[in-house]
Amino acid sequence: MDNTQGLRQGLFGKKIILAVCIAFFMTSGEANSGLLDQGVQLLGSLPQQGKGQNEPSAGDMNGAFKEALQIGSERVVGQLGRPDGFNADPAIHIPLPEQLNTVKAVLGKAGMGGLLDDLELKMNRAAEAATPKAKKLFLQAISEMTFTDVKTIYNGPEDAATRYFQEKLTPSLARDMTPIVDSSLSQVGAVQAYDGVMGSYKAMPFVPDVKANLTQHVTNKGIEGIFHYLGKEEAAIRQNPARQTSDLLKRVFGK
Repeated sequence: MDNTQGLRQGLFGKKIILAVCIAFFMTSGEANSGLLDQGVQLLGSLPQQGKGQNEPSAGDMNGAFKEALQIGSERVVGQLGRPDGFNADPAIHIPLPEQLNTVKAVLGKAGMGGLLDDLELKMNRAAEAATPKAKKLFLQAISEMTFTDVKTIYNGPEDAATRYFQEKLTPSLARDMTPIVDSSLSQVGAVQAYDGVMGSYKAMPFVPDVKANLTQHVTNKGIEGIFHYLGKEEAAIRQNPARQTSDLLKRVFGK
């Protein structure tokens, strides 16, 4: 047996022993979470049998994904948080709530369809104004990722990180962004526009009662738009060497 083969088998044996130790601590209930985390991180950092020495370490994977997601979120915020970031983009343009389709039809026949067009524009302006304020929410979530999260994402599809954050963070993002969107709707005049639309609509005879929650609608659609482009950014960083702007990203994502 040559030295290289002996070293690989030795490392693999240590890896098995460490895995057994972690399993023991987990079942015995005597290990605290800090010790368990250290064991998992050490296990992930050991070379895997049959893998080359260029296999990224646990620290590399953890750092690279957090860096990639930070870069991606900053690019998305910069793209969407400006005039026409939502409004002029067919992929994420925010339409009127479905509840207002009846209102649009009634007012359109009366030659007042422009009121709805103005409202739709201002809804998109509210999303554009609120998007930059969501940046810190993403950065905080990125900083809280665990090694287990990162390892799962690393072995997943090209939008695995985006899916992870979308599933985990959508409720908290909706909660935290709602007051931001609500304030933005007032600042850009969307609330006033909505009141004008509904006043004109209710003045029509024999129309059904209609209500729409603009804040909830814009918040949900805004979050969908952010994740739409975050997924594209993640895939680009994984696939495109030009997007791998640091040695760490090249080491982890480079082919």
